[in-house]
This record gives sequence, structure tokens and C-alpha cells, in this order.
Amino acid sequence: MPAAIPEKFLDLFNKRAFANLATLMPDGHPQVTPVWCDLQDGYVLINTARGRQKDRNMKRDPHVSLAIADPDNPYRYLEVRGQAEEVNAGAGADEHIDRMAKKYLGQDKYPYRQPGEVRVLYRVKPERTSTMG
Repeated sequence: MPAAIPEKFLDLFNKRAFANLATLMPDGHPQVTPVWCDLQDGYVLINTARGRQKDRNMKRDPHVSLAIADPDNPYRYLEVRGQAEEVNAGAGADEHIDRMAKKYLGQDKYPYRQPGEVRVLYRVKPERTSTMG
């Protein structure tokens, strides 16, 4: 069972709060990308496109960290450390990115899809959390 996200910070997943996702490059250096995020069954969900740097990094080394700042108070944040695992590519990931587009952009369909793009859904099992605020 994953470590629990503190109840006081669950609201961040209902807001248009971006997560800064840190993955590890092949040489061990961190790579950070702002991403949309979601929470399902205690796991943080991250959606990306096959072949992007974060996808390649998480496939090679699943250790990640996410920092989610409250858009209403940037001094209030949640950090989640854990391991990412791919849970879906294709249709389920497509449905998820459309839900995220609704949440973050107010649009029913994800508008930035590229020709031939394959969406990939990862879930992060929280192993450790830290908070402020």
C-alpha cells in the first residue's frame, strides 16, 4: 500500500496546480518538467507522450519526485517521492489526458496532440511525502 498523501493536501489535486516532476537523466543529473497531475487510489498520475525525455527517464529509472505548489498560496506545497510505473498507453491514457485538459484548460479534448503521438500514463507510488503550509 502506498504512503498516504496527507488529507490536508488532497485539495491540491482538485485545483489547477502544476507538479514539477523530477526524473533522472542517464548521467544521473536531475531533469525537471512542469506537468499536470491527478490522484487516483492513492497514486499520483502523470500523463506524457511516448519518447519524451521524462518518459525515457522513468522507463530507465523509475525514481521520481514531484513538488506541487498551491496556486492560491505558493508557500504551501506537497512533495511526493516514489517510483513511477507505466500503467497504460493508448486509449486509457488518451481518456486521461482529455480529463486533464478539462481540469487545466477547460477544454473537452487535449488540444496539443501531435500526429502519431502515443499518450502514456504513469502512476507514482508515494513512498515519502513532505509538506509545508
